[in-house]
Amino acid sequence: MRPLRLENRIAPPSVPTVPPPAMAYLNHLRFTAMQCRAMPRTGLFEACALLKTTQAETKQAYATALMRCLNEALGQRARLHAPGVAELTFDELWLLQLGSASATGDTLSLQFLLKSRVAHEHRRLVSFLIHQIVRCFPLD
Repeated sequence: MRPLRLENRIAPPSVPTVPPPAMAYLNHLRFTAMQCRAMPRTGLFEACALLKTTQAETKQAYATALMRCLNEALGQRARLHAPGVAELTFDELWLLQLGSASATGDTLSLQFLLKSRVAHEHRRLVSFLIHQIVRCFPLD
């Protein structure tokens, strides 16, 4: 009798197909997260207050604010791959779904995604930052 070869039965993890505009959005967030590693962490309220006082309206400013305080918003360290990697982490898939819900105006999905991972006191600010970033990245 032949022994079972389990390695033949295990399928490799599937890589979801992500449209190019959505991948550009995700890669921008990944690149920004890499830049933010050397920066001190900041609270969500501080980050949004800084945006308001400097009148920053660039996608980089909003992405930087989100990435600097994403760990606080999630209550744990976010896992992000380097830009250009096709494989997605759970956190990256969540950010893509959050951006897509924001871009399409799907408020029910947006609320569900925020409630599932973000503390109540941070939801409004994370939603604001995602809306601003998505304005610069049409995800259609």
